[in-house]
Amino acid sequence: MKGQPEAGGTVVMFSTADWAAPCWTNKQHIARRLAERGYTVLYIETVGLRRPSINSLDLTRIIRRLRSGLKPPRRVGERLWVLSPLTLPLGQRHGFVRHFNAWILRTAIRLWLRRHGDGTPPLVWTYHPYMLEAISGLKRSALVYHCVDNIAAVPGVDATAFAQAEEALLARADAVFTTAPALQAHCARIAPHTTHYFPNVADLAHFAQARHAGAVPPELAAIAGPRLGFIGTLTDFKVDFALLEHVALARPDWHLVVIGDEREGQADPVLERMRRLDNVHMLGWRPYAVLPDYLRGLDVALLPLLLNDHTRAVFPMKFFEYLAAGCPVVATSLPALADFSSYCRLTDNAEAFMEGISNALTAPQVIPENDPVLMENNWDRRLDKMLAVLGPEAARAG
Repeated sequence: MKGQPEAGGTVVMFSTADWAAPCWTNKQHIARRLAERGYTVLYIETVGLRRPSINSLDLTRIIRRLRSGLKPPRRVGERLWVLSPLTLPLGQRHGFVRHFNAWILRTAIRLWLRRHGDGTPPLVWTYHPYMLEAISGLKRSALVYHCVDNIAAVPGVDATAFAQAEEALLARADAVFTTAPALQAHCARIAPHTTHYFPNVADLAHFAQARHAGAVPPELAAIAGPRLGFIGTLTDFKVDFALLEHVALARPDWHLVVIGDEREGQADPVLERMRRLDNVHMLGWRPYAVLPDYLRGLDVALLPLLLNDHTRAVFPMKFFEYLAAGCPVVATSLPALADFSSYCRLTDNAEAFMEGISNALTAPQVIPENDPVLMENNWDRRLDKMLAVLGPEAARAG
């Protein structure tokens, strides 16, 4: 690729998640691994994709950002800095908001590059399109759009403004990486020659610890079997809470273990009812480092996701994490999982979901740790392929 990044160069990454978010996603994993390979990385936290609500959580987040936004980027690793931009979360339709946010970002990026860059044009890697003005005039080695969600379908996001900004980004990006077939088709309509499909993956070595003898957390060990588990943020436009409630009510002898917190500003009535059931155990958020210990104590891992405009473009990160941990997987029939139907039990309705759980309990499907699909779908192998798209110099970084 013309203008490929130099090995060990600089990366400016625009994320849609804060660095310290409870549940890490592709953004933090990719940023950390780029730094480990010798790149110097500036990770820019979300600029606010949706209009904030009038609730205590959003107001707290705004106050926290006001405080952190007045500080320079903080160092979180040997080659990794995090910038909490002081931007206005008032909607991207308004020109003065876009211009102000772009000026804030542009100024902060240029200052950081003067202090920590190596003098070569940086690789710009973005997860959203609201950064084009911020990089205006910035000489760069390449522009990557890593499209991991249908953000326009997220409640509170201005879908029209997002679509317009995304079209502009797709037309300018040197490489577009997508994580689901629907996202691939969407982006390839505008950028057919630069769009590449790379599903979400797992940290194989980390989650494979669950396969080996070790402790099960006492709170989990105290729960009777069989234990069915879901790990992830409890988001009402992603997770089918009604399906989980149906399973818990229909089979009181099965114990449902839920690890994760509700998304900010949410108070779902179905989850509230589930908390009162004897066979539902809402354990809350647990650190990434200890998730293999919890997976070690599960009999079946669940992916009970809704089917809607957002999830049809989702490849759940938990899929390969569950497989890496050696857990049988029962999932709703997400389009992105169709190519991996032989590795899990895909279901179309509540009764089929329950039947899939029954079958997984009586005949567990455990994928070998050295299975070629698992070996190919881990973060290091995925980053190898992405950097190879950018050119040999990028692939040799570090």
